[in-house]
Amino acid sequence: MADSPGKPPEIQLQIQLDDDVAGGEYCNMALVNHSETEFTLDFIYVQPQQPRAKVKSRIITNPKHMKRLLLAMQDNVAKFEAKFGRIELTDPENPVH
Repeated sequence: MADSPGKPPEIQLQIQLDDDVAGGEYCNMALVNHSETEFTLDFIYVQPQQPRAKVKSRIITNPKHMKRLLLAMQDNVAKFEAKFGRIELTDPENPVH
């Protein structure tokens, strides 16, 4: 039986994770900027008592993907808190810092 018209065949995505990326980068700050067509996320490592910080990674994505990423992050934080307890922010009045 043929698939319904207009429905593309399902593709199984294979994701490659290179060794130099697999270790990850530790970041303790992020900056988010946007234009009408894209979001830019800069992930930064700030050393204590240092006047300079280094961008470790930059991700540029479109608004629809950014919204999906936001929803996935909210879902994962909720699951984390359900298992390990509430994540307390240092300054609850200013959650972006």
